[in-house]
Amino acid sequence: MLNDAQLAAVGEHIAEALDAPGAKIIDIRRFHGGASRETYAIDVLANQDSHALILRCDPGDSLIDTPRALEFAAYKSVQDCGIPVPRAVSLCEDAALIGTPFFIMQRIEGGEAVSPFVAGAYGENRDAIGHQFFEYLGKINGADALSSPLAGQIDIPNPDECWSRELSYWAGQVEKNALQPEPILTAAIRWLRNNPPPPAQRLTIVHGDYRNGNVLHDGAGKIVAVLDWEMAHIGDPLEDLAWALDPLWNLQDPSRAAGLIARSDAIRIWESASGLQFDDAAFAWWEMFASVKGMAIWISSGHASVAGVNTDPVLAFSAWYPKTIGNHVLASRLAGIYA
Repeated sequence: MLNDAQLAAVGEHIAEALDAPGAKIIDIRRFHGGASRETYAIDVLANQDSHALILRCDPGDSLIDTPRALEFAAYKSVQDCGIPVPRAVSLCEDAALIGTPFFIMQRIEGGEAVSPFVAGAYGENRDAIGHQFFEYLGKINGADALSSPLAGQIDIPNPDECWSRELSYWAGQVEKNALQPEPILTAAIRWLRNNPPPPAQRLTIVHGDYRNGNVLHDGAGKIVAVLDWEMAHIGDPLEDLAWALDPLWNLQDPSRAAGLIARSDAIRIWESASGLQFDDAAFAWWEMFASVKGMAIWISSGHASVAGVNTDPVLAFSAWYPKTIGNHVLASRLAGIYA
């Protein structure tokens, strides 16, 4: 939790960002459960107006090593592309204020996230949510990536480099953090390296963690926010689609994409919103990669938990349940290839 001096520094930063001298923080509370960011809800009173805000910063050991400026730029890049995202308010890259860079954004009220491990979490609203979910992903992947604020924060790959850049990074995380031999995962990484996909049909904004747990809904069939952009980059849009369609997120209903709608409908909606074409052969590679990427995240969670540098229970859980599912999914994918 932030101490009094840090709270005062944050208050001054917010007052300047809102152009409201004398603005005061009247409440602050931390949201627990994030493995890659610390997230605080902040209520501010400025010029008799109340402001519901979010502060995002790094925990002691962040699983996703990206600068705050990148996530801030990602939010700014999609604010006008027809999807609901919080308004980016201010970025502070001076670590002296609270010990780490941070940024401030609008807090979306009246929305809730679902757990990907709860069967039928959206109830009767799943069809409506499903249409929006894949439409918004299509709009993200259809946005102008190369002139976006995000493009100014990263090295942009060539279309034929997207796969190798992502695979190298996540395979490196496995090598760095594995607590035991991972033979199924190793075989999958080997297959990916030996069977590269075609170049990206277009370089697009990639959310990087687009799944049903990272959107908020109002309980009545409407998505009100797409969150958690810390893994955003520019790359192959099939990376996002494969992650969204990964079996881990199917809400225990394998007949529905993300537990929401038929897979064929999800792909059709995504194609229409993005202006891109679905490629079965390329997608097979990105499906396998999605499972590898997930395993790398769960393994890194376990390493951070065992090392004691991040004691949030969600990391221990991730190293057990999602990792177990991930191994089964990878084994099934490999069996389908080598059968």
